[in-house]
Amino acid sequence: MKVLIGFASLTSNTEDIMMILKNKLETLNCEVAVEDLDLIPLQKLSQYDLVFFGSYTWGDGDLPYELEDMYEELDEVDLTGMSFGVFGSGDRFYPAFCQAVDLLADKVKERGADVFSSLLKIEFSPDSEEEVQECEQFAVGAYEWAKEKDTSHAR
Repeated sequence: MKVLIGFASLTSNTEDIMMILKNKLETLNCEVAVEDLDLIPLQKLSQYDLVFFGSYTWGDGDLPYELEDMYEELDEVDLTGMSFGVFGSGDRFYPAFCQAVDLLADKVKERGADVFSSLLKIEFSPDSEEEVQECEQFAVGAYEWAKEKDTSHAR
């Protein structure tokens, strides 16, 4: 399975999550590409069987500045039938914990994508064994969901 993980990370927290996802997906024999989310040519998303978008949340629930253009450009892309997983890091001190995850998930759904039902939201970095397992389970769950979805469409 060809997988793309696009992410934005300021303090390396979201990057830490990305690395756990990447490593787990590679154990499932996935071919994983990793890109800065703001630099991905959106027209190439369809080349992948599963796409992950990951972001930290800025301020009071905002997307990071570097993702604003990409977010707007998504309005020009048809993502119908594509499989997405969305993850991110945040700080529970703020009332809109990991809101960037919700914003990205809603946007790709609006553009026709199918989004894995679980959204992965981690406070700061996945430092505990439980958080690492949560990240790994998210990766496996999204992989199995996309694989099943692909199989059912092929029938």
